[in-house]
Amino acid sequence: MSRSALVLLAPGFEEIEATCPIDLLRRAEVQVTVAAVGEDLLVTGRSELTLHADCLLSEVLNQNFDLLVLPGGPAVFDLRKQHRVLDLIRRFHLEERIIAAICAAPLLLLDAGLLPGPRHTAHGSVVDELPDLVTDSETITDGTLITSRGAGTAVSFGLALVRALCGPGPAETLRQSIHAPSS
Repeated sequence: MSRSALVLLAPGFEEIEATCPIDLLRRAEVQVTVAAVGEDLLVTGRSELTLHADCLLSEVLNQNFDLLVLPGGPAVFDLRKQHRVLDLIRRFHLEERIIAAICAAPLLLLDAGLLPGPRHTAHGSVVDELPDLVTDSETITDGTLITSRGAGTAVSFGLALVRALCGPGPAETLRQSIHAPSS
């Protein structure tokens, strides 16, 4: 059965935290849709790298995906104000589909009412809002939530997504093929 993932891009996204999971999921043959949250398919990240999204979020908002990926970066602070993004997160949660957030993106999980509760991690800069975040793990999977600390943990994060969608065997094969350290 083909698995699918939806990755959200908004201006100011953290490039490594978006491109690494997209790449690893596609290597694992997951059908990845990259959706621009704004009105332009060209989305510029925090380091001025511009990516071309596959579609606008408005075009796929009502489609079903197995996984929702939320990259971090300054974009998160604008996304926190967007009800349709928070509603999308809530819908994924209610339907028990996987939600993955890295860096500051776990703040979106907080705003959607999913945190505190499950074990989670995030970038240390958001500890004031997420005081229960775990600081000694790169990536944490707790039920259908996957969280990770930041750009330096993007490979660990991406492999956790592959593991969640495809199983431990494909994730381990992929890990070895890219010479990533074992977790």
